[in-house]
Amino acid sequence: MDSIVIHGGNRLNGQIEVSGAKNSAIKLMAASILTDQPLLLTNMPRLADTRFLGQLLQQFGVQVTERDGADGQETLFYAPELTSTFAPYDLVRQMRASFNVLGPLLARTGHAKVSLPGGCTIGARPVDLHLMALAAMGAAIELEEGYVSAHAPKGLHGAEIEFPFVSVGATEHALLAAVLANGTTVLKRAAREPEIGDLARCLIAMGARIEGLDTDVLTITGVSSLNGTTWSVIPDRIEMGSYALAAAMAGGEVRLTKGRADLITALNDKMIEAGVEVEPTDDGLIVRRDPTQRLKAVNVTTEIYPGFATDLQAQFMALMTTAEGESVIHENIFENRFMHAPELARLGADISVHAGEAHVRGVEKLHGAPVMATDLRASISLVMAGLVAEGETTVGRVYHLDRGFERMEEKLGACGADVRRVKGEADEH
Repeated sequence: MDSIVIHGGNRLNGQIEVSGAKNSAIKLMAASILTDQPLLLTNMPRLADTRFLGQLLQQFGVQVTERDGADGQETLFYAPELTSTFAPYDLVRQMRASFNVLGPLLARTGHAKVSLPGGCTIGARPVDLHLMALAAMGAAIELEEGYVSAHAPKGLHGAEIEFPFVSVGATEHALLAAVLANGTTVLKRAAREPEIGDLARCLIAMGARIEGLDTDVLTITGVSSLNGTTWSVIPDRIEMGSYALAAAMAGGEVRLTKGRADLITALNDKMIEAGVEVEPTDDGLIVRRDPTQRLKAVNVTTEIYPGFATDLQAQFMALMTTAEGESVIHENIFENRFMHAPELARLGADISVHAGEAHVRGVEKLHGAPVMATDLRASISLVMAGLVAEGETTVGRVYHLDRGFERMEEKLGACGADVRRVKGEADEH
């Protein structure tokens, strides 16, 4: 099991290129099931999660070809015919978002059998809303021995679906199924994340008819078939925000390129409030901070988009560990998403957690220690803390990190961080 070793104290100065968004790429990959023509995705991240889903798509007969294009990494998906509609547990369990192949398989072939994804370390995150939407579109659904068997031999049909609460995964899943359904589907209380807009725009380029983009009501008029297209994956706002926070924490000046500052407006506002200089650019932003000046404590509440992203909460908590004063962080999206707090405490942070609220009292210094990543976003928060901790910090279980951060050591190292990967070391805990 790999570890990341950081020697703290270096400022960050340089440039980091933002990768394509993981949370968009994996849903765009699922869209390749919907057409028998080639779908070329450019600006594609190379991550554990995209690799897992690529393996699952190949199980269905989708041809997956990774290559270097004129504008960076790209992947070609081609499914002239689907040879299987069975998604086994061993593949689905590796990434819960792979459950979203169910709708596209059902829409194209009329049947599918997909493993339930199981639990998640940051909350229950059930798939009942996904199944509710598919059932409303006419799917007959049976749960048996950990699998969902779905049938719609005459095809899916349009429906009016109002989600009881905002769910990114359920919105995306219903959208993927509705584009080939007969008639019109209306999704009310739909999520508005940029990745959903990216998926919808790609589907429109493939011939889908979708109205209400970037609003909480999506209207989809089904079509009989979709064509292929070439689509550039939206920049990863969580990666961009994470490196912005890393620069803010370590101090120095970092230019983030191939990104979009408007995707992280809520974060930028909080960084500025804390005393960080944030300068939007045509393709990203510049983050500056004098490390001799302490940051100010700032309160944060996670909210659905365009509010403060839950996927940046752990990283912001790391930033607040050395800020002057006390910050209060409210987590409203996922339960159990403060598991990084005890690990930050091992580095000397002063954090107390009560239910969905964390109080972070800033300390003068952090100190290096062995810590353990508990989930994807927690892992980068521990790396960030290690950048300023005195001495050596070793982050174990970095397979979490590899799910969402591409070439992290290379990107931070190019800006002056002393960070390296140690292959095959056992977990420290």
